[in-house]
Amino acid sequence: MTPVFEPGQFDALARRDFGRAPQAFRHTLHQRSMFDDAALADVLDRYPRDKLGVFTMGDDPVDWRSWRRGRAGDLPGAELLKSVAEGRIWLNLRAANAALEDYDALAGEMFGALQAEIPGLKTFRRDVGLLISSPGAQVFYHLDVPRVTLWHIRGQKRVWLYPARAPYVTDAALERIVLKETAEQFDYMPDFDAGAAVFDLEPGDLLHWPQYAPHRIVNGDSVNVSLSCEFLSPAALVSANAVYADALARRRWGLTPKRRGDWHPASLAKFALARTAKMMGLEPSPPEPLPPSFVVDPRAPGAVGPLAG
Repeated sequence: MTPVFEPGQFDALARRDFGRAPQAFRHTLHQRSMFDDAALADVLDRYPRDKLGVFTMGDDPVDWRSWRRGRAGDLPGAELLKSVAEGRIWLNLRAANAALEDYDALAGEMFGALQAEIPGLKTFRRDVGLLISSPGAQVFYHLDVPRVTLWHIRGQKRVWLYPARAPYVTDAALERIVLKETAEQFDYMPDFDAGAAVFDLEPGDLLHWPQYAPHRIVNGDSVNVSLSCEFLSPAALVSANAVYADALARRRWGLTPKRRGDWHPASLAKFALARTAKMMGLEPSPPEPLPPSFVVDPRAPGAVGPLAG
């Protein structure tokens, strides 16, 4: 089997800085036939349709509230793929590795290769999502709580990665996201771009960035296919729980906690507090997902039609 990474991608500096700064590597997954049109149409037929994320959006990168959720209906995979090519649609097959055996095997191969290259890296809660999106489509400014690697497969896309600190993301904004009080998207200002690292991705590129780093994405003029791989490491789990504990301290006791390093004694104490709070049922319910407002319709302009009442 072809190695997952091109030779010579990980030197001592890359291994040391993995997860501490934006990094780009080269992989070989884009060469596999499992990502050609016929295979993608088959995946769309096999993936549970009720779990398929279907979205459309506006053109203005500031207007993140134009992000809308829809339904694919009963379109066959080939028709759905054609609608992506002709419309303005973003498909997210989240946790494809939990739903499809071939993607579960792929996840094991990808994370196994990554852990072999990065000494001491331990990954769990792995979520390999397949992204299939239209020419010109975008993902608005947002951040992810887990760590993320983005493996680009087809098409071209531009990715802006911003520092995981104020003003790009404040502690209060991060806490709201960790508490699941709000979605991952939040307000973006074009002035932020001056502080961003910008990457133009081609097939075979891989990006990794620090935990909580905000980012946004704009596709080029062709259909894009990528694998968005979320995971936790022990340090990332401690960090997320420490932020959770900070949110509780700010809301319940009026304190102004200070974020520390992942393995700082204060962070470990916060980790324990957060785990206890969750066991006691203090974890809030996540916000209701966006209600669907359209259906994919190959006959409609932009392949987006009105949702039948």
